[in-house]
Amino acid sequence: MLEGLHPVSPTHLMRLETSERAARKVGDLIGEMFDPAETAVAAFEAPDGQLWLVEVFFRDAPDEDHVRALVRASAGDAVAACVTFHAIESRDWVRTSLDGLKPVQAGRFTVFGSHDRDKVAPNAIPIEIEAALAFGTGHHGTTLGCLRAIDRLAKAGRAFRPLDVGTGTGVLAIAAGLRHRVPVLASDIDRVSVVAAHENAVLNKARGYVQVIHAAGLKDARFRRGAPYDLILANILPRPLVGLATDLVRLVAPGGTVVLSGIIPPHANLVISAYRDRGLHLVMRETIEGWVTLTMRSGR
Repeated sequence: MLEGLHPVSPTHLMRLETSERAARKVGDLIGEMFDPAETAVAAFEAPDGQLWLVEVFFRDAPDEDHVRALVRASAGDAVAACVTFHAIESRDWVRTSLDGLKPVQAGRFTVFGSHDRDKVAPNAIPIEIEAALAFGTGHHGTTLGCLRAIDRLAKAGRAFRPLDVGTGTGVLAIAAGLRHRVPVLASDIDRVSVVAAHENAVLNKARGYVQVIHAAGLKDARFRRGAPYDLILANILPRPLVGLATDLVRLVAPGGTVVLSGIIPPHANLVISAYRDRGLHLVMRETIEGWVTLTMRSGR
């Protein structure tokens, strides 16, 4: 499934029912062509299991001809002819999105919505996250890659000072806190995400582990007070990851681990290079649904 940072008060929805192959192509192209702060793209299996759905939520009314042209370019005339557009009431997309979401397993973690509480295995670490006005329900390849990394790293040893940059719904901070049983500092540039992350921490009985702050970048003094961090999570986008590299690496403890995601394959080497130039080395590269998660470690 593909996701974006859902825009505040979306007004229009594009919907398409098609094959998995076409859905992924359409979702990838539209996700690349529009500002993720103004649109949200989701491609997921329909409840009947026969076809896939593509849904694009727009903050403002889209140019329908332009969107259809993008669909046509990625999947052909027949698929473009099936595209529909709808005006939506504020927050209606939340309930719509939930219809296609199923529990996600990532190592010991199970991420689920309230409608699937009865489907969580007894030995799992449950994290309940609803579709909301923030990124991160666990279904996107970036979030899934980070969750797998957190679980994998926990098996190798405990992290004592985790930091989650661009926390969205707070799912990664909650996972790190519950898995390692330590306090986690989480931040986001978006105030709506800060509220959502705090509410999700309370919902998942992780309030004592997760502190969420509103901050742009990493220059806020609160980051330095908690440094150095032996685990830093940053699931954002390639350009801000590169822009944050210098400040982020300064916060990493000697031998600490950095998990970076939100990266499509053509941009992975750019991100690796930016962090390698600042003293980190690549430990693992994992690609899930066309999205790359990098695990890097400080040699200091």
